[in-house]
Amino acid sequence: MARTATITLTTDFGLNDHYVGAMKGVILEIAPEAQIIDISHAVQPFDILDGALTISQAYSYFPAGTVHMVIVDPGVGTARRPVVMTGDRHFFVAPDNGVLSLIYDREERISVRQVTAAHYFLQAPSNTFHGRDIFSPVAAYLAKGVEPERFGEEITDYVRFGAPRPKPVDEHTLRGVVLKVDRFGNLVTNITPQDAPRLFEAAPPAFKIAIGTKALATRICTSYADGGPGEVFGILGSMGFLEVASNRGSAFQLLGAGKGSEVNVVMG
Repeated sequence: MARTATITLTTDFGLNDHYVGAMKGVILEIAPEAQIIDISHAVQPFDILDGALTISQAYSYFPAGTVHMVIVDPGVGTARRPVVMTGDRHFFVAPDNGVLSLIYDREERISVRQVTAAHYFLQAPSNTFHGRDIFSPVAAYLAKGVEPERFGEEITDYVRFGAPRPKPVDEHTLRGVVLKVDRFGNLVTNITPQDAPRLFEAAPPAFKIAIGTKALATRICTSYADGGPGEVFGILGSMGFLEVASNRGSAFQLLGAGKGSEVNVVMG
């Protein structure tokens, strides 16, 4: 695997506090040649699934050898383990809480190691900021070329979860869920073209997309601009999921629906 000095950061830390800056300082002290890329610091606080979705949508666009640090860590300071994961082309540094679950699903060959080599940590690590004291130095040493096996033994009982999948209710109805609401108020569901192929045909049969008991959309648009003023419609988004959206509007605000809301696609 080719090695580079690129490190990405995905966290729920936001940008109002010193946390992100402190982590970058630690990285640069160890690996001053590192190129640090922010994927997102706006993961919903404590939301491991949102963190998993965020990194899964971005990591593969980076060059081979990139080190991805993913810190959504509500269990910081507990017995949860820090891990280094080696995939087909990339490295990942994260808490062992399932935040890498969607990466595990996508990569053909993976190796996960519990990080136990404390001499790579900052001295006297805090119980509340492992992003700075444990994960950042480990990511920096990986970027410098330290081999993953130097950090600890391989494990097979790492934490992983399955993302929620849509389920058929009857021969006409597929039930899914809103996975996230993006910055534009689009409701990103867990329904893919593989789950509902007829919905994405060039001339789909009559259908309705409903949240709860309200029919909200009866049309699939090919772009956001195709929607009429105030219209709520379905669209296949760049994440590969059905979105419920509105042209230059917020489906989130228009519908009062959000993450976790039930979505039903009724054909015919």
